[in-house]
Amino acid sequence: MSKGLQIAIDGPASAGKSTVAKLVAKKLHYVYCDTGAMYRAVTWQAMQLGLDLTDEPQILNVVETYPIRFVAADPVQQVFIGEHDITTAIRQPNVTNNVSTVAALGTVRAALVKQQRAIAAQGGIVMDGRDIGTTVLPHAQVKIFLVASVAERARRRYAENLTKGIDTPLATLEHEIEVRDHKDSTRRVSPLTQAKDATRLDTTPLSIDEVVAKIYETAKKKEKDEN
Repeated sequence: MSKGLQIAIDGPASAGKSTVAKLVAKKLHYVYCDTGAMYRAVTWQAMQLGLDLTDEPQILNVVETYPIRFVAADPVQQVFIGEHDITTAIRQPNVTNNVSTVAALGTVRAALVKQQRAIAAQGGIVMDGRDIGTTVLPHAQVKIFLVASVAERARRRYAENLTKGIDTPLATLEHEIEVRDHKDSTRRVSPLTQAKDATRLDTTPLSIDEVVAKIYETAKKKEKDEN
């Protein structure tokens, strides 16, 4: 019997992927892998080293030199690169506004995708990102593509930032999200796009609990079908 499904949750910035993926994983007793945090970790480390974020060989060297790991913790899973706890640092605006540059580097993506596939190989995994269903886990049994309006995503990012003491104007966040959407959807390597067999879910009018419930129901039905 399978140890569980591979669940891929994709979508643009601030569509609620990470929040939803964590809750779905917890409800299903699955492992959660935050692929976005991996790209953020590499971005943070590269910035600490003062590297040019478009210098592909140097950024790839960061991936190969500084191991990324996740540590279960309450209320949030901790993220480490090397020995540094970067859970909070990687959510700061300077990382958020530069991570797309690093994520567009082909060899860097390939190296991180290899790590992500190894994590998912045993099943019982919920993984979120921008190319999980199309590139990282193309054979995932459940694929969800979350979307929401730019205005709603900016509102969510604003509320989240306030809890972290970051007070970026709403209009600035809307602009940053639009720029991020353009970068993610037009990059040459693994652009943000909906997998043909993914379920599209507009979260604009839905609460987090409603989104989680919909994905949970989909997963339980698929588990039943698989067994």
